[in-house]
Amino acid sequence: QVQLVESGGGLVQPGGSLRLSCTASGFTFSNYYMSWYRQAPGKERELVAIISNTDGSTNYADSVKGRFTISRDNAKNTVYLQMNSLKPEDTAVYYCKKNGANVNWGRGTQVTVSS
Repeated sequence: QVQLVESGGGLVQPGGSLRLSCTASGFTFSNYYMSWYRQAPGKERELVAIISNTDGSTNYADSVKGRFTISRDNAKNTVYLQMNSLKPEDTAVYYCKKNGANVNWGRGTQVTVSS
């Protein structure tokens, strides 16, 4: 079955960096767009970044453009989210999503940005 396992979250000070990883199994990873979403307490889940499975093209939420970078390694079945210049408002649970006709989500990893 499809499994998505996120890792790399934690507590970081404002201005710091984290790299999230999402390792996939149970499907042909290279055939699918992959996304990162986040959900802060009391807020709806929102799209952070998405990456194509064909040409590696990417799109980002305006709030993270220039600070976050999504990438993928199809040989490792893994999608990454490099987060730089983190702000307190980036605090959320970050989820990995497999796009397509059948959507799948990971369980999420907590990112807390606080001094």
